[in-house]
Amino acid sequence: MLPLPKNSEILADAAAVARAAADRLASLCAATPDRPLAICLSGGSTPKRLYTLLAGAEYRDVLPWDRLHWFFGDDRHVPWDDAVSNVRMAREAFAGAPIPPGHVHGMPVSNAIAADAAAYEAELKAFYGAGTLDPEKPLFDLVLLGLGEDGHTASLFPGKPAIAERGAWVAPVPEAGLDPFVPRLTLTFPVLASARSVLMLVTGEAKRAPLRRLAEGEDLPAARIAGPVAWLLDRSAADT
Repeated sequence: MLPLPKNSEILADAAAVARAAADRLASLCAATPDRPLAICLSGGSTPKRLYTLLAGAEYRDVLPWDRLHWFFGDDRHVPWDDAVSNVRMAREAFAGAPIPPGHVHGMPVSNAIAADAAAYEAELKAFYGAGTLDPEKPLFDLVLLGLGEDGHTASLFPGKPAIAERGAWVAPVPEAGLDPFVPRLTLTFPVLASARSVLMLVTGEAKRAPLRRLAEGEDLPAARIAGPVAWLLDRSAADT
């Protein structure tokens, strides 16, 4: 069995990981009944399973959809109807959920990538109500992240300039580190860390290698995520 990150929970499979994340979100909503909640979404197959679950009969009537705002940790800089768009994936997975208009905050893709990064940063700051992050007032209530086979998270790839960005809230990623090699936008480390809770959703045998590298102390982007981080792993990823 691999040495695992702190605050790790091993679950049976990807479906169990998605259900555990859904239960945590439902608990968060129940414990915070009096204000809007900001959720930062991730791309990938397990998050998609989670979003489909949330939109289904078991959770649809439990969540306070009118108070939930859905943002994105990263996305490809492609039209929202493109097959590799995280916005498209989320919309399809959430089909049937009673999400009010304007509560899905997709990353803009209409202009040059730097301009769209600045526009999304402005949208985040407007929602937050300030231009500077306050450690006592997290931007997000929940951040969902994954672990790439190269150790990246969001679109913060090893060796790319975005991993060093500390001033901007949103960074352009002109060259992705993995397929598909299309430009991307990503939230930066300080913004992802501005959260009451961070969930790393890690499933599948392919994630054993980056987990092993993390255990060995390698400075992978996923190791730089700060804040109250919990890891939900399936047995296949955890090598149990």
